[in-house]
Amino acid sequence: MTYVPRLKNQYKEQVIPALKEKFAYKSTMQVPKLMKIAINQGVGAATTDKKLIDYAINELTQITGQQAVPAKSKKDISNFKLRKGMPVGVRVTLRDNRMFEFLDRLIAVALPRIRDFKGINDKGFDGRGNYTLGVSEQIIFPEINIDKINKIMGMDITFVTTAKTDVEALELLKQFGLPFQKNNTK
Repeated sequence: MTYVPRLKNQYKEQVIPALKEKFAYKSTMQVPKLMKIAINQGVGAATTDKKLIDYAINELTQITGQQAVPAKSKKDISNFKLRKGMPVGVRVTLRDNRMFEFLDRLIAVALPRIRDFKGINDKGFDGRGNYTLGVSEQIIFPEINIDKINKIMGMDITFVTTAKTDVEALELLKQFGLPFQKNNTK
């Protein structure tokens, strides 16, 4: 028997029936699903210190469990001393089991470690059913040893779904357990 992540089972057993009932889908294939999670970390100071990219690659690889790759600049910008092809960030794209494992650790361990955490903002949707979440410190992940970090850097985590609207994507992510803020102002 092979290992199946907890959230993958939860999607099949709980999320699909709940979304099917809420949005009155006729087929299970119409239910939106999480396709991938893309994690990006900008390292602007890497133009002067090349070792920062290596540190960022190591940290993001530890956090995600998958090898991170450098993101290279697409054009020259003289004001920033930036040349085309220079590494300016780090990125990872997670799919299938690694995606569900990362999502589980993000919800259960990392997000609750944020200081004064009151839930994530629901305004990060792009209009096509994708959601981007900004994290200001990489030290919220338990894989990072706070004594060995070189510089505190944030990252963007993008959830790519097959949802047609933001309402469907919001409900899908809520079903997975992402702690969205309760809006009392409405």
